[in-house]
Amino acid sequence: MSTDKDRMYKVIFINQGDIVELYARQVSQGNLFGFIEVEDLVFGGRTEVVVDPAEESLRSEFGHAKRLFLPLHSVIRIEEVEREGPARVRSSVEKESSIRTFPVVTLFPPGGGPRIK
Repeated sequence: MSTDKDRMYKVIFINQGDIVELYARQVSQGNLFGFIEVEDLVFGGRTEVVVDPAEESLRSEFGHAKRLFLPLHSVIRIEEVEREGPARVRSSVEKESSIRTFPVVTLFPPGGGPRIK
């Protein structure tokens, strides 16, 4: 049986129009309503001979974060995996992408809506 230290999660979410795939040791619902907490991010070892520029850019953006609070609607999928892989970022507007944006419906209170002058 694996302990909490052995657990690894792959978190896929949308960040500024791009699809980001990160690995973390802890994922929880957290105390902020509507947010997922992602802690202990794991990136590839710095001892590798080949450096992936995409992973390095993610490391520079998210690597210093103690904890990420991801809005629930930006999370695509969370998987528990055996071991970490490379952190990746890809454009969400790729033609071959099967991920589609969820339609958003704006509701207005009865009798009120935006007033255009």
